[in-house]
Amino acid sequence: MKTIVDQLAKYAEYHRDRRNIATHFIGIPMIVLAVQVLLARPVLMQGAIPITAALIISVLAAIYYLRLDRPLGLLMTVLLAIGLWMAQAAAGQSTATWLWMGIGLFVVGWVIQFVGHIYEGRKPAFVDDVIGLIIGPLFVAAELVFLLGLRRDLQHAIEERAGPTRASRIHAAS
Repeated sequence: MKTIVDQLAKYAEYHRDRRNIATHFIGIPMIVLAVQVLLARPVLMQGAIPITAALIISVLAAIYYLRLDRPLGLLMTVLLAIGLWMAQAAAGQSTATWLWMGIGLFVVGWVIQFVGHIYEGRKPAFVDDVIGLIIGPLFVAAELVFLLGLRRDLQHAIEERAGPTRASRIHAAS
């Protein structure tokens, strides 16, 4: 299994423009929540625990994130749990409302992502490596942690491989 630095540095190579990263702070949570919402039906009750495809996928993702990095994995586990709670509430709505919420979040989230990649001037990471779809949410969590001034060692290791972020391509050329 690749390390946290391997995974995030590879993903970061496709995300060095700060505007692109900013769009990911909006688009990726929308997409993750959309997937959770859309997979929150049907529900199989195991006692008091509602089992859904959203729960299974979220637990598997949390385990993967925890194996890569304990602190970021814990953060992702909390965020996924919040998403599951929201998805369960959405799944309890009428079928039309549930679908509009899920599909709407999914489509708008991807539009925001692709606008970010226009700024970047590069295709999304998942086009070259499908693992980018699972690393994207972790990347956003890591970027948030870095903005808070935490995990500077991890940030430095990623930037050593992928390069620093930049304000725009125009500024990078000057």
